Amino acid sequence: MESPSAPTSRGRGPWQRVLLAVSLLTFWSPPTTAKLTIESVPSNAAEGEDVLLLVRNQTEDYAGYSWYKGEVVDSNHLIASYVVATAESTPGPEYSGRETIYPNGSLLLQNVTLKNTGYYTLNAIKKNFLSEQGTGQLRVYPELPTPNITSNSSSPEEHKDPVVLTCESHNQDATYLWRINSQSLPDSTRLELSEDNRTLTLLHVTRNDTGPYECETRNPVSVSRSDPFYLNVLYGPDTPTISPSDSHYLPGANLSLSCHAASNPPPQYSWFINGRPQQSTQELFIPNLTVNDSGSYACLAHNSATRLNRTTVKNLTISEPVGKPSIQARNNTVTEHKDTVVLACLTNDTGISIGWIFNNQSLRLTERMKLSQGNSTLTIDPVRREDAGDYQCEVSNPVSSRKSDPFRLGVLYDPTPPNPGLSDGAIAGIVIGVLAGAALIAALVYFLYIRKTGGASDQHDLTEHKPSASNHSQGHSDSAANKINEVIYSSLNFKAQESKIPTSASPSSTATETVYLEVKIK
Repeated sequence: MESPSAPTSRGRGPWQRVLLAVSLLTFWSPPTTAKLTIESVPSNAAEGEDVLLLVRNQTEDYAGYSWYKGEVVDSNHLIASYVVATAESTPGPEYSGRETIYPNGSLLLQNVTLKNTGYYTLNAIKKNFLSEQGTGQLRVYPELPTPNITSNSSSPEEHKDPVVLTCESHNQDATYLWRINSQSLPDSTRLELSEDNRTLTLLHVTRNDTGPYECETRNPVSVSRSDPFYLNVLYGPDTPTISPSDSHYLPGANLSLSCHAASNPPPQYSWFINGRPQQSTQELFIPNLTVNDSGSYACLAHNSATRLNRTTVKNLTISEPVGKPSIQARNNTVTEHKDTVVLACLTNDTGISIGWIFNNQSLRLTERMKLSQGNSTLTIDPVRREDAGDYQCEVSNPVSSRKSDPFRLGVLYDPTPPNPGLSDGAIAGIVIGVLAGAALIAALVYFLYIRKTGGASDQHDLTEHKPSASNHSQGHSDSAANKINEVIYSSLNFKAQESKIPTSASPSSTATETVYLEVKIK
């Protein structure tokens, strides 16, 4: 073995005596308290690397060093000895040709193997022939090979088969880590790991468990990851869907339907029209549709691996376009508050929907408007001036729609605003009540007056000459009539003011503007 600073000397010389002394002192000299420490650089070595066992805490110059494999000084496990003065080394039984001792006592091991793993002991000889010892540990690990994943089932079926994945590695001294979709394992009751993590079990596998899966092996010096592993999960078919979603077509159109169902492996498709088998393809094409092509269209999906079938049925209707409707009414001009309007939408089509349009906008029904069942008739009762305008009805089926020509409704109404707060009937009632009250008052006044004047006349006849009967009667009658008229007019004027009815004492006032009453008593 050679020193890094000098080749090995040939022949005999003083160094041999030193080596002999070192050897003898190893057995004869009791060691002092060990202060030396040995550090492995690196602390964990990969197989094939170079490792330095570095000596620390030397207290003084040393005459020589001896390295041993193991935790004790044993000449049978001597690696090599080194004399500082001559820089010469002598190999021992454990020497492999890859060891070198440096002048500071450190030991270099080149291209280490797993067999180099273990403890190493240094015996340092001082110049006073006393010795110090130190022990260090070397850890050598292999470079981990790429692991691979195996499965107990190559094609598990969804919701039926459990899957067991095993991480295969040629090295046992490693830890294992699993990844799904490049992420750490999620917390799930369907996932189970073995005690050493080499096995991953998936309970009740689903279509979402396809992967990829990766297993990783680790030791202190290397990390190795498997290639991605995918599961071929068998599932389906799910309930198929038929596209497009249209269910109504015009005669002469071309029908193109497509069926799709989630499934692994992809399913086989079959079509049925009104229960009659058609071609076994995913697409169905029928040119130039007629009304006779209406009916049920069924798509069946079959999975040959799971042996399951699923079916979807779609009902198609081929309809003729609707014709133009018309509006019929008894009159197109009506009177406000008096007439009722009935508009009928006339059409020869069946299976249609009817809507109403007023002044080019969808009709908003009021409390005076009613639609018949099916919306074919619109009734407005009573009609008002705001109902005047253009009316249209619109008929439609799933493939077409048509509007009628506008029907213009005219509404006649009195432009004079009515007496606020009083109807015509109320005004007539007030007038009749006033007249009846006035007549009653007049009769009462007349009765009282006749009684009073009659008594006075009897007494006057006892003292004076009695005038003619006709003149006397006429005078009394005129006086009574004037009194009664004053009372009646005052009463009428009072009542008319309460009812806001104009009155006049002039006989020339018109009947529509005034209330005039004259009572004459003959």
